Amino acid sequence: MGDVLFLVLRRLRVPLITLLVVYAVSVAGLVAIPGVDGDGRPWRMGYFHALYVMSYTATTIGFGEIPYPFTDAQRLWVTVAIYLSVIGWAYTLGSVFALSQDPTFRAAASRSLFLRRVARLREPYCVICGYGRSGTEIARALDDLRVRLVIVESDPTRVASIAVQPFSVAPLVLVADARRPEVLRDAGIAKAECRAVLAMTGDDEANQTIAIGTRVLDPNTQVIARVVDPVMHANLAEFGGVHVINPFHTFALNVGLDFAAPAVLQLEEWLTCAPGADRPEPLRLPRGHWVLAGYGRFGRPLAAALGASGQSWQAFDPHFVPPDEAEDRVHARGGTEDGLRAAGIERAVGVIAGTDSDTVNLAVVKMARRANPAAAVIVRRNKAYNQALIEAAEPTLTFVQSDLMLHEVLQSLTTPLLERFLELARRDGGVLAREACDRLDAAFGARVPGVWTFDCDPAQPGIRQALSEGGTPLRVGELLLDPRDPAVRLAAVPLMLSRAAPSGRPTDTGRPQRWLPPGSRARAVEAPGAGVLDRAGTGLPESGRGASIALPPESTVLAPGDRVLFAGAPGVEALQRRFLLDPSPIEFVRTGVEPARGWLFRRLAARARPRT
Repeated sequence: MGDVLFLVLRRLRVPLITLLVVYAVSVAGLVAIPGVDGDGRPWRMGYFHALYVMSYTATTIGFGEIPYPFTDAQRLWVTVAIYLSVIGWAYTLGSVFALSQDPTFRAAASRSLFLRRVARLREPYCVICGYGRSGTEIARALDDLRVRLVIVESDPTRVASIAVQPFSVAPLVLVADARRPEVLRDAGIAKAECRAVLAMTGDDEANQTIAIGTRVLDPNTQVIARVVDPVMHANLAEFGGVHVINPFHTFALNVGLDFAAPAVLQLEEWLTCAPGADRPEPLRLPRGHWVLAGYGRFGRPLAAALGASGQSWQAFDPHFVPPDEAEDRVHARGGTEDGLRAAGIERAVGVIAGTDSDTVNLAVVKMARRANPAAAVIVRRNKAYNQALIEAAEPTLTFVQSDLMLHEVLQSLTTPLLERFLELARRDGGVLAREACDRLDAAFGARVPGVWTFDCDPAQPGIRQALSEGGTPLRVGELLLDPRDPAVRLAAVPLMLSRAAPSGRPTDTGRPQRWLPPGSRARAVEAPGAGVLDRAGTGLPESGRGASIALPPESTVLAPGDRVLFAGAPGVEALQRRFLLDPSPIEFVRTGVEPARGWLFRRLAARARPRT
């Protein structure tokens, strides 16, 4: 507000002084010129009456000679004052209109309004820095989840498009450079209601600056940054506290998983799709020789993934000088057809069109199919408006950076335990993934379940007694019973249990271990900070130590601070929430008897219990 007031006083200083001088001269003239009262005696108008006459006359509200008819001298002066006031008002209003169109004033006014609205936010919100394609998709998805948004974008043309987009709740928008610390403060990253800061600009250096600045200003705020450059990725990893997403590496990891551990990729796709949708089919990419068109930021991770999974590959890129270790497999050719032939398209089982140009990628697809119609095709789409052209090419798989970023960000924000569970499945080599897929298939068939986290918070009235030392232990299996009818099992599968460390915070460092159900041969992977498998096979870690337990058995005893990741059918999450709000559902599923609720009925039940 101070900047706006300063600009107004500075830009309108001369017009306001001019208008004040006009009024002062006009009022002084009316006071100085004598008039005649009703009895014909000389009379002079006071300052109050003169200001009153000039107020309604100079603003064109009307005209009247009060309190007595004016003399000719007074009428002549009023005529002069009218023209002076018209000139003064025209000059002042013109200056006001010019100020309203001044970019500096508009930016200051918009910033002042933005600050007031952010200060009034009393609900959880996320700050999105950068409103490109990825930022747009993420903003729409978070809006569908009823999450308030604060958007910081330096390009006014992108900001203008927000006003015509169908948001359920209009986001708060600031046109500024998010790399500046004062801009991050203005966006409210230090408020308790701020859940996360998403650095989604198209510049890796800007995303790195935003992420580090946020961590310095408020270490408690979750930060997610999109970074492609490997050096900056390493810098943020060493800095710590930032969830870095490299879409190229993530896509390459998925391709490598399809070769090395297809069950892991199927599990990941199954759990990260929209709930209620059809289960995605496995990719089943062919094994053998692959051709890469483009060996830059996108092609290098894919080449590494192909090599790690035992697939041979050749690449061509006319604009890239390959490093020494890849000189024998990267060709620099002037034309697309020559590059494909040099890379061995005739004997290839698949081709990856991964250049920065959609036109070149489409040409690669056409020429590759002409030389080898049976080859699988993976295409990188760079521009959103080329979607129809890419779809017309009918590729086996399409890489869309904004779609991949959307899945990764939503997974990290909504169900962070799911990310840890999938990481555990990747490290397990496919055994855990196959077992989880079997359980999901038996419970949900070909449908995609919803995923949520059940927090064993001892402050909740429903489970306070069950989590206390003197109460009957709460087990995972009791959360799988319908609180309305204990004879009915809920359509849900417990995926992972995160056991709290002694400090009360869930362990998320070190290599988590896997617990097998009772009766199976116990196997654990030792890791710093992780619990030790109970030799009795109950799936319980040692007391006071943190652990991540995959596919916990129903007999697992829950402790205060535990978090259980569930996958289930629609409506199951709401039924489980009843266990947190009221202790009656837990007692009901344990005994099958509806407990007494009112004070009188509880007293009667207490009297009848000894006789029973």
